[in-house]
Amino acid sequence: MYRIRKSRSVPAVAAVMAGALALSACSGGDGDEGGGGGDTIQILVLKHPLTGAMADMGWVADLEEAAGVTIEWEEVSADWDQKKSTMLAAGDIPDLVVGTNAITNADLATFTGLFEDLSDDMDALPNVAEMFDAVPVTQEMATMPDGAVYSLPSYRRFWPETGTRQFINQQWLDTLGLEQPTTWDELHEVLLAFKEEDANGNGDPDDEIPMDWAPAGDDGFGLFQPTVLLGSLGLPIADGGGQGYFVEDGQVGNFLIDERYRELISFLHELYADGLISQDVMTQDYSAYQSVARGDGDSARVGFTWGWTGSDRVGAQLVEQYAPLAPLQADSSIGADEVTWSFDSYLLNYGVNSITMSAQSDNREGALAVIDAFYDQDISIQALWGELGENLESAGEDAYEVLPPADGESDPSTWKWTTTLADNSPGWIREDIDVVLPTDLQEAADQSEPLDAAIANVDPSTDIFPSQLIRMSEEDLNQLALNNTAVFGIAMQRWATWITEGGADSGWDAYVAEVEAAGLTQNLEIHQRFYDEFAASQG
Repeated sequence: MYRIRKSRSVPAVAAVMAGALALSACSGGDGDEGGGGGDTIQILVLKHPLTGAMADMGWVADLEEAAGVTIEWEEVSADWDQKKSTMLAAGDIPDLVVGTNAITNADLATFTGLFEDLSDDMDALPNVAEMFDAVPVTQEMATMPDGAVYSLPSYRRFWPETGTRQFINQQWLDTLGLEQPTTWDELHEVLLAFKEEDANGNGDPDDEIPMDWAPAGDDGFGLFQPTVLLGSLGLPIADGGGQGYFVEDGQVGNFLIDERYRELISFLHELYADGLISQDVMTQDYSAYQSVARGDGDSARVGFTWGWTGSDRVGAQLVEQYAPLAPLQADSSIGADEVTWSFDSYLLNYGVNSITMSAQSDNREGALAVIDAFYDQDISIQALWGELGENLESAGEDAYEVLPPADGESDPSTWKWTTTLADNSPGWIREDIDVVLPTDLQEAADQSEPLDAAIANVDPSTDIFPSQLIRMSEEDLNQLALNNTAVFGIAMQRWATWITEGGADSGWDAYVAEVEAAGLTQNLEIHQRFYDEFAASQG
């Protein structure tokens, strides 16, 4: 563990959109009297698939007590986009929706009138108002062009510049007498050896999975996916790729129609055709992705992969077999000073649209009280890391220590996601508190070292489209949402088909014309216009 000392400095960087994993909503019952006026509040809460029941989280009682309400939770961990579209179309939403980007900017623009404008409720939200003053970028993130505040971000403070680290089974390399790969061709050769030579040494030559990655979404990419290999070609990405936008020489581009994306897909198809990528890579959910990498006892199954940390990805029992791997060059023509990596600092330290309130709430006072309670210092840190006395302990005034997993077996990251809302929670981790952080954050820092040079090649002020800071008009957001349905319906289907069946090279020109006509050309024009305005405002 390592200690972060008190500091009152406010980061200059800004925030981001996070990919959703799941969510939950609620119903009612009789409540206690208190700050919220009693009664029941219904909450829909975004949850990671690993996260346990809200009833098992001790801080939830503190939240109810602080707000003076009873909370009923409906907890959803899959198929959120489908459930959300039905709910919003019906205009019937619970008092609060909780979860990072569960309600997107496009939702806020499309379903006007469903969500409460909190901009004139700051007197009832003193913790939120204080956060806006202390971390001004959170207010910038929350405020629409017309001044309305429909959804509030979270601020986590301690996270590193990238969320994806690259791992290779060093024990397999040593067993087979191989060096760590530095280029795509070398990686291909290593993966072939993993497949053909019983790399894990258990006598079964067919149980190794040379490469695996996390599932992509229907509307783009996220962490722990091979989009980071675009950096091998010098293409800068953020947030694991997101919806594909990047900036080069002041021009907004989208890698979905960039030749470097085609090169990546063609390379991945070569690997897939040689049986070097998990046959379930396009269909498995995140839980399966994690569990397969945990192997069987001391016998690992996955050779090369991406994850948050080694222990989170492959578990405490196997982590010593793995080494963090530096970014690869596509080939020797790509210089080390050209290679980049995914810049995720905005995504990791800020949770965009973390809590949203219904404009039709039957208990407006109670709902506001719950929102503000989420941003209380003790509740914020417990919602992020877990219950005081179980996951955390007080180390004095304004001081905390994150405890090791109580089960004695889990890694800290898995334990956090299992026992609390973690990164899906609203909250504000203050700059002037002292926290002894969990070992996974130290592990993440240490395992990021091979990536540091490539991350330094990304200039977030010129290479990244700052989607978290740019608030677009309702008209433009509606148009983007409409276009994205068509664009990603094509693009994500091709991603899966071209990797598993091939055809990227022969079908590329027709594909580019198709997604451009489906709305990507217009999307780029919209993004360029807002980027130019933003860049001008920054001087």
